[in-house]
Amino acid sequence: MRNLVILFSMSFIGFFTNAQTVTDSIPSYTITITIPNVVNDEGSILAGLHNTETFMKGPGVQNLQSEIRDGKVTLIFKNVPAGEYAILAMHDKNDNKQMDMENGMPQEDYGMTGTPNAFGPPVFSDAKFTLKDKNLEFLIRF
Repeated sequence: MRNLVILFSMSFIGFFTNAQTVTDSIPSYTITITIPNVVNDEGSILAGLHNTETFMKGPGVQNLQSEIRDGKVTLIFKNVPAGEYAILAMHDKNDNKQMDMENGMPQEDYGMTGTPNAFGPPVFSDAKFTLKDKNLEFLIRF
């Protein structure tokens, strides 16, 4: 019986050791965004890293918030696996954690990766980028 317990324990330890090795072998990257043109230091900047399933539908796969210093913000998404993503960012001037709208038009500054469409809401295909084999940096302008 004692040998059976030892054998089971060693198998159990081996399983977790292998599981950690598999998880650790998945490469991940960082994505740094800089927003240089925030109109004032009131409120905060909210940024979401999105995939096709989350874009314009709610929280991203990662979400960050930052105070504004001298009209500039730098945010870093960490441990991001390879894939297709888009980043949406907004200046939440009143810290209510949502985009304020009036007559269907945004009342707070926003920006995204890629080439935004000047008319209509952002679409994933305009904002997407591929994270493949290196860390990325983006400049997002409001």
